[in-house]
Amino acid sequence: MYCIGLTGNIASGKSTVASYFATLGIDVISADIIAKQLTAKNQPAFQEITNHFGKTVVTSAGELDRPYLRQLIFKDAAERLWLEKFLHPLIRKQIEAQVQIAKSPYCIIEIPLLRDGSLYPYLNRILLVEAKTDQQIERLISRDNSSRKDSLAILATQADTHTLHKLADDILENTGSLAELQKKVSHLHQGYLERVLEN
Repeated sequence: MYCIGLTGNIASGKSTVASYFATLGIDVISADIIAKQLTAKNQPAFQEITNHFGKTVVTSAGELDRPYLRQLIFKDAAERLWLEKFLHPLIRKQIEAQVQIAKSPYCIIEIPLLRDGSLYPYLNRILLVEAKTDQQIERLISRDNSSRKDSLAILATQADTHTLHKLADDILENTGSLAELQKKVSHLHQGYLERVLEN
């Protein structure tokens, strides 16, 4: 299976790009969705996380308080590293299992925290989605009800542009309208289909 890793910093528009690929009939595997499934109530990972962080990360309904946990790890680098070290191998295992059953000509794997391609040896290409900082802040404020200060703090934890550019094979600038973005995705789709035929 020809695999495209889709990445980019927070609020760059990765999920929108992934949804456009899905409308073109491409199987999309989401690391975020897998993470939510792994950390659902009564799952082993849920128990491990609540044992580590304590009851403060659990809602009154007994589920993981994801917004609170996200705030916690963005403010504490050591806790963020602990969570990544614990969850990422579990997520990678599930991604590999889903790649095995993908049916489309190629598949898109949405991996927000893709920093080391060697951890995903099955990726044929990496597609980076980029947006302007002001756009990311606006999206974080409207989407997550973040304050401007919190949004800037979150963006400060993200990978720098140089690192991401070194990693990427393709860069998708998400700075215009949704119609423009859809057109760019369609163009990439055609290119990926050609690459699949060449392989």
